[in-house]
Amino acid sequence: MKKSERLNDMIRYLNSHEYFNLSDLMTTYNISKSTALRDISSLEQLGMPIFAEHGRHGRYGILKNRLLSPIIFTIDEVYALYFAMLTLESYESTPFHLSVHKLNEKFENCLSNNQIQQIHKMKKVLQFEVNQHNNVSRFLDKILKSILNENSCRIQYLKINEQKSYHVQFFKISARFGQWYATGIEFKTNKYRVFRCDRITFIEEQDMNPHFSIDELLSSSLAIYQSKESIDFEVEVLAQAKDIFDKEHYPSMKLEIGHKTVIKGFYNPGEEEFIANYFMRYGQSVLSVSPESLKQIIQDKVENLFNHYQKL
Repeated sequence: MKKSERLNDMIRYLNSHEYFNLSDLMTTYNISKSTALRDISSLEQLGMPIFAEHGRHGRYGILKNRLLSPIIFTIDEVYALYFAMLTLESYESTPFHLSVHKLNEKFENCLSNNQIQQIHKMKKVLQFEVNQHNNVSRFLDKILKSILNENSCRIQYLKINEQKSYHVQFFKISARFGQWYATGIEFKTNKYRVFRCDRITFIEEQDMNPHFSIDELLSSSLAIYQSKESIDFEVEVLAQAKDIFDKEHYPSMKLEIGHKTVIKGFYNPGEEEFIANYFMRYGQSVLSVSPESLKQIIQDKVENLFNHYQKL
């Protein structure tokens, strides 16, 4: 490890320690006593507030009434953070109160002119696959706050042009296919639900029982979602269809790869159309479908599609 990398890692290490000994640095970084002393001197020059306690049981400490020195990033790490930040440009809404344009300006103000020119060149040739989010989700910050507080919410939700009211405790926010989604448990039915965030028209956080911890909801979410009437499915596909699965799949399904490549999972009554549409994307990569009822729905959809194109 280069000295610059070691010092940077040492800053992170010491930021989480109130006191340390030379032996701690020597063991952690496999360095000699003299190297450890030189590194401490270098850290002090960088602004880390280190003090020494002398005596038989001497040790080093870090002043807690001063800001610790900031983490130093390499230029490659700076570039990586910059391009990670740029992915926010595709989001019409985020859970954070920020302007991506102003964030971009602040970031570039920390760089030299040469580094800014280099970044602008990279922007021309580096392309990241990100779904454009065009719909405004006004309450992402409030949803996130309710999750962190482990509180429930009263929400108004627009469903098929009709306002509906729900009492829900959210535990997950996800971005998929150009939309924000919030997942939670709906108390009236005690079932797992997924809400499109742009369709939430009102939200009010409520600090009241009953509520669950985030970990409880995350660990039990799939069990909550699966109804007693759920139907198991098993679809064998060609090995190369793994790419299709990797691009899009859902928590209720998994891919098993052995002498066969099989997608297994379940769907609840009323979700047959959704599952059938999903597997139609696999085309001729599908080798077998179980149960027979799901296979029949897919066949009917293919026949209807064929008839449609025949009439064009």
